Amino acid sequence: MTLASDIAGQRAIVTGGATGIGRAIVAALVRHGALVVIADLDAAAAAQTAAALGAAGAVAMDVRRRDAVETGFEAALAILGGCDILCANAGVSTMNRAVDLTDQEWNFNFDVNTRGVFLTNQIVARHFLAAGSGTIVNTASLAAKVGAPLLAHYSASKFAVLGWTQALARELAPHGIRVNAVCPGFVKTGMQSREVEWEAQLRGMTTTAVIQDYVSQTPMGRLEEPEDVADLVVFLCSSGARFMTGQAINVTGGVYTT
Repeated sequence: MTLASDIAGQRAIVTGGATGIGRAIVAALVRHGALVVIADLDAAAAAQTAAALGAAGAVAMDVRRRDAVETGFEAALAILGGCDILCANAGVSTMNRAVDLTDQEWNFNFDVNTRGVFLTNQIVARHFLAAGSGTIVNTASLAAKVGAPLLAHYSASKFAVLGWTQALARELAPHGIRVNAVCPGFVKTGMQSREVEWEAQLRGMTTTAVIQDYVSQTPMGRLEEPEDVADLVVFLCSSGARFMTGQAINVTGGVYTT
C-alpha cells in the first residue's frame, strides 16, 4: 500500500494536461487509479494524451476566459460524474529584460498563469463547497519564491499564485477543502526548451551553456524531470497530506530551500 493508494477512484481535472508537467501529473494520477479529465487549450493534443495515458477523457479549456472554464468544467463533470481534485497546471512563459517587456508579454503571462488559476480555482471551489470536500493543487514555480532575471513578469505572475493559494486555503479550510501549490525548478519540458533558446540569445550564450548553468545551480546535479513534480502532486492529493493546506512546496533539487 502506498501513501497515494487512496487516490484510486478519485475524480480529477488537470489543466494544461496535454504536455509537459501536466502530462506527467495525468500519468501519475491514472497510475494510482484516479479518473482524470485533461483540460487544455489544444483539444486535439488533450484527446491524444488522454487516449495514450488511459485518462477518462479530454475537454477544451481556455483558462483565460470565464465562459470557457465554466463550459469546460461542466463537460468534465459530465464525463466524471463529479470532481474531487483540481490540478491547476496550465501555464506559459516568455522571456525578456524587464526594461524591454511589452504590455502584451505582461498580460499574456498574467492572463494564463494568474487569472487562469483564479478562474479554475474559484469555479471548482464552488463545486467543492457544495460537496463538502475537495483538493486543489496549483502549479507555481521556483520563480514564485525568488525573482528570476529575464522572467520578471513570469515571476510576478507566479508570486501572485502563491498569495492566492495561501488566502484561498485559509478561507476553504473550515469546509474540508485543501489548497496547496508546488514550486518546480528547472524542469525538462518543451517550455524549458523554448526558454533556453531565448535565454541564450539574451545572455549571448550557447544553449548548452544555459543548460549547464541550470544544472550547476541544482545541488542534486541534474535537470528536473516532469515526474519529479507529478509525484509530489499525487502526494498532496492523497490523505498523506491531509493536514497540509496553504503550502507552497519546493521541488527544485535544492536550488531554493526556503
